[in-house]
Amino acid sequence: MAEEFGAGSGGSSSSKREINGAGLSSVDSLESRWVFQDDDDSEIDDEEDDDSTHLAGVDSDDEDAPDQRLIRTGPRVDSFDVEALEVPGVQRSDYEDFGIGRKIILAFQTLGVVFGDVGTSPLYTFSVMFSKAPINGNEDVIGALSLVLYTLILIPLVKYVLVVLWANDDGEGGTFALYSLICRHAKVSLLPNQLPSDARISSFRLKVPSAELERSLKIKERLETSLTLKKLLLILVLAGTSMVIADGVVTPAMSVMSAVGGLKVGVDAIEQNEVVMISVAFLVILFSVQKFGTSKVGLAVGPALFIWFCSLAGIGIYNLVKYDASVLRAFNPVHIYLYFKRNSVKAWYALGGCLLCATGSEAMFADLCYFPVQLIQLTFVFLVLPCLLLGYLGQAAYLINNPNGAEQVFFYSIPSGVFWPIFLIANIAALIASRTMTTATFSCIKQSMALGCFPRLKIIHTSRKFMGQIYIPVINWFLLVVCLIVVCSISSTNEIGNAYGIAELGVMMMTTVLVTIVMLLIWQINIVIVLSFVIFFLGLELTFFSSVLWSVTDGSWIILVFAVIMFLIMYVWNYGSKLKYETEVKQKLSMDLMRELGCNLGTIRAPGIGLLYNELVKGVPAIFGHFLTTLPAIHSMIIFVSIKYVPVPGVPQSERFLFRRVCPKSYHIFRCIARYGYKDVRKENHQTFEQLLIESLEKFIRREAQERQLESDGDEDTDYDEDTSLSRVLIAPDGSVYSLAVPLLAGLGGSSNNPISETSTSREAKADMGADQPISDAEHGLERELSFIRRAKESGVVYLLGHGDIRARKDSWFIKKLVINYLYAFLRKNCRRGIANLSVPHSHLMQVGMTYMV
Repeated sequence: MAEEFGAGSGGSSSSKREINGAGLSSVDSLESRWVFQDDDDSEIDDEEDDDSTHLAGVDSDDEDAPDQRLIRTGPRVDSFDVEALEVPGVQRSDYEDFGIGRKIILAFQTLGVVFGDVGTSPLYTFSVMFSKAPINGNEDVIGALSLVLYTLILIPLVKYVLVVLWANDDGEGGTFALYSLICRHAKVSLLPNQLPSDARISSFRLKVPSAELERSLKIKERLETSLTLKKLLLILVLAGTSMVIADGVVTPAMSVMSAVGGLKVGVDAIEQNEVVMISVAFLVILFSVQKFGTSKVGLAVGPALFIWFCSLAGIGIYNLVKYDASVLRAFNPVHIYLYFKRNSVKAWYALGGCLLCATGSEAMFADLCYFPVQLIQLTFVFLVLPCLLLGYLGQAAYLINNPNGAEQVFFYSIPSGVFWPIFLIANIAALIASRTMTTATFSCIKQSMALGCFPRLKIIHTSRKFMGQIYIPVINWFLLVVCLIVVCSISSTNEIGNAYGIAELGVMMMTTVLVTIVMLLIWQINIVIVLSFVIFFLGLELTFFSSVLWSVTDGSWIILVFAVIMFLIMYVWNYGSKLKYETEVKQKLSMDLMRELGCNLGTIRAPGIGLLYNELVKGVPAIFGHFLTTLPAIHSMIIFVSIKYVPVPGVPQSERFLFRRVCPKSYHIFRCIARYGYKDVRKENHQTFEQLLIESLEKFIRREAQERQLESDGDEDTDYDEDTSLSRVLIAPDGSVYSLAVPLLAGLGGSSNNPISETSTSREAKADMGADQPISDAEHGLERELSFIRRAKESGVVYLLGHGDIRARKDSWFIKKLVINYLYAFLRKNCRRGIANLSVPHSHLMQVGMTYMV
C-alpha cells in the first residue's frame, strides 16, 4: 500500500516521498493550509535557530501572546502512531468506500439509532396537547394540527437538518462538538494547555483570508480577551450537556409509558398501576441490552423502525380516506392564528405538548458521530418527515369525527383488525426511541470527558470498525435508576411530557446560541442571515419554554433538579482540573535548578527507562522533583509522556506524537506529547507502545545528529532546552525520517517547481561525507547515545505515575473549600484513574502522590 507523507518546508516548497507500509491504514497527503501564527512562536518552520539561546529557561511558546498573523503553511506531520496497527479504518472517509448494499444497511441502522425518538412522537403529542387545551370544535383540531405541522417543519427540518447538521465538527455533533469547533478557532478554553503546534494539525482547517475575515477576527479577539465571555460560553455548553443527559432519562420514560399505555385501549381491565409495572420491566430490559452496541442493536431494530414508519404512513392514509381529508387545510398557517384567538391562554399551555412532535431533533445532531451527515439528511427528508406528517394528518382526521378519543388518539385511530400487530410494533419503536437518546448521551459524555469537563469513566468501544460507537456502563445504569424513579414518581404521561419539553428546549436553546457563534466566527456569513436565524429560532424556543415552565410544579421539577446536579458535577470537575493544571504550571521545576543538579540529577542514575506520565505539555513537572527526593535512584533515561486532548474530533495517525529533547544531551531526558482528538480511541498495548517509542526515539536522535552536522559544519553540540529551540522530526511507519525544522538544502537549487526530497538528499550527503572523511566525533557521539538507549531498554521500562491532588488553603473562602476539598476530591476519588487506561503490569508501575495547595 502506497502512502504519502508531506513534510513542512517553510512555505517555499514541499518535499514528498512515497513509501511502502505493511498492513497500515492509508494516509492521504496533506494540502497546505492557513493557520494563525504567533509572532513569538519559536516553532515556526522557517525560523533560524539561535544556539546562544538554547539554555534560556524562558518559555517562548506563550499561549497568551497577543500578536498574530495569518500565514500559509505546508502540511505538518510530527511523529509515529502507536495505535495505527490496532484501530483500522478510523477515518470518516470509510463510509465513502461502501457499496450500495452496505449503504442500505447503514440506512436501516440510521433509522434504529438516530430517528427512533422523533419517530415515536405521534404516540403522545396530541394526547398531551389536548389535555391542556380540550377540543371545543373541529377548528381546534385543525389549529392544533397546523401548529404541529409547522413545528415539525421549522425545528427538525429547517433548523436541524438544513442548518445545524452542517455545523458538525468533522462529523461529530452535540453541544461539546460545537464547543470544540469554537475552541479550535479561538482560544476560549479555560484549561491553559494550548500550544501553537496544535494549530498545525491537519484537522485544524481554517478559512483562507477574505473580506469577511475582519469581523471574524474581531469576534475572536473579543472572545479570547474576555474571561467573562469564556466562562459564559462554558456555562452554556455545560447547561446544554446537562439537558442532553436529562433528556436521556426522560425519553425512555415518556416513550415506553406512552406505548405501554395502549394496553388500556385494547384491554379494558388494565389500570395505570399495571402500565407502570410493565413499563419498569421494559426499561430494565432496554438498558440491559445497551452493552451490545449500536451496530448490532441498530441493525436488528432498523427494519423494525422502518415497519413502524410505514405503519404510521399507512394508518394516516387510511384515516384520511375513511374520516375527513379536509384536515389538509392545516397546511395554511392562518389556522395557527385562529387557534390562539379562540383558546388564548389554553393554546399557550398547549405549546408545551406541541413541542413534543420535535423531540429527537437534538438526538439527530448528537448521534451524528455514528453515521454520515448526508445519509441522515436524506433519510429524514424522504422517509421520516413524510411518514410523520401523514401520521399526524390521520390522527387529526380521526379526531374530527371522534373528539372524545384524544387521550389515546394514536391507538384509537388504529383499524381494529391490525391493533395488536401495531401495538407490538409501537412498543418496539418506543424501546428503540429510548436507545436513541441514550446513545446520544454516551457521545456527549465522552466528548465532555475528553475536553476536561466530566470525570473519567470506563468507555467500551462496541465496534471494531467505527470508533464512535461506545457504551459507558456507569452512565447506563445511572440513567436506568433515575429513569425508574421518574416513572414511579410521575405516573402521568402528561406530567412526564412537560418534563420532556423542559429538557428538549434547554438543549435546543443552547444549540441555537452556539450555532450562531459558529456562523459569526467560522462560517462568516452575512450578518442579516445570522440575526434572522438567532432572533427567529431563539424567540420561538423561548416561547415554547415559557409554556413548559408554567407547569413545572406538576412534577417536572425532578428533571430540572437532575439537570442542575449534572451541571454542578461538570462545572466542579472543570474548575478543579483547571486549578490543578495552573498550579502544576506555576510549580514546575526551573531549568536553572536542573542545570545545578547536573546530569545525574543529584541522585543515582540506575539503568533503565522511566516513562513519567504527566499533564504538563511544557516544562519539567514538579512531581518529577518529588520522584527525585522520594526514590533512592532514578532511571538513566527519562521520557515525560503527556496525553493531550486537542479540540478536534481526531488527530491523524501520522501526527499523533511530538518529540522534544529536554535539557542537554548528557541528561538523557526527552518529552513525548501524545495528541488525541475527543473521539480518538486509546487502546494502547504497553509492549507495542514501548517498542515503537524506543524505535522512534532512535530515529529522532539520528535525524537530529544529521541536521546538526550539516548546520554546524563541525561545531560542537550545544545543549538543548525544551522551552526554546526544539528538534522536530517525522518518523514514517517504514522507518524513514523526515525533518520538520528549517529546509536545510533549500538554497541549493531547489524550487517550488522541482521539490527536493530532503530525506534522500540528506542521506546522500551523509554517504558522501562518509566516503571522503574519517568517522567524525559527532558520529561517535551518536553511536554512543544509541547504544545507551539500547542498554537502557534492555534493563527495563518502568511507568512512573504521579498522582497530584489539590487542597484549598486555610485562608480560602468557604465555598472554595467546599468545592475543592469535598466535591472535587470526591469526584477524583471515585473516577477512573489514568492507570486504568494503561494495560501495564503492576510490576512495571511506580506511583508517587503529591498534594498542591491552591
